[in-house]
Amino acid sequence: MFRIEAEVDKGRRDLLRSRLRDTNSAASPVLSALRGTPGEREVPLHVWALDPSGDLAGGLVGHTWATWLHVTYLWVDARHRGAGLGSRLLAEAERIARADRGCASARLETWDFQAPEFYRRQGYDVVCVIPDYPPGITEFTLTKRLIS
Repeated sequence: MFRIEAEVDKGRRDLLRSRLRDTNSAASPVLSALRGTPGEREVPLHVWALDPSGDLAGGLVGHTWATWLHVTYLWVDARHRGAGLGSRLLAEAERIARADRGCASARLETWDFQAPEFYRRQGYDVVCVIPDYPPGITEFTLTKRLIS
């Protein structure tokens, strides 16, 4: 009765996203209230650290949405690790998210070989652990309250 297809189709993807957004808005007063407001869209948040010669020493890429900061990438060049640069980049992103964008919380994902302990030292709590994602690696989701 149904034909099942597996193909990349941007038009159908956009239609599906629109229909899912409508369904979610109908089910959630919070999401419904965001519709048509500036808060409906993710707003990019990037923080960069440049060395004295202007080269990239580190950076943070994320976005804010619905009173949350989502850190997508945080990286520090190996030559500058251990000097507190990652902490400074994260603190600045949290400051901007809290003070300029009204964010109350932050979230991020990291793998076991990356930085879960670093984020714990910055006040983040592990809220999800996915073992073997990808195989042989554990993924962590961590969150932090930015406003007490």
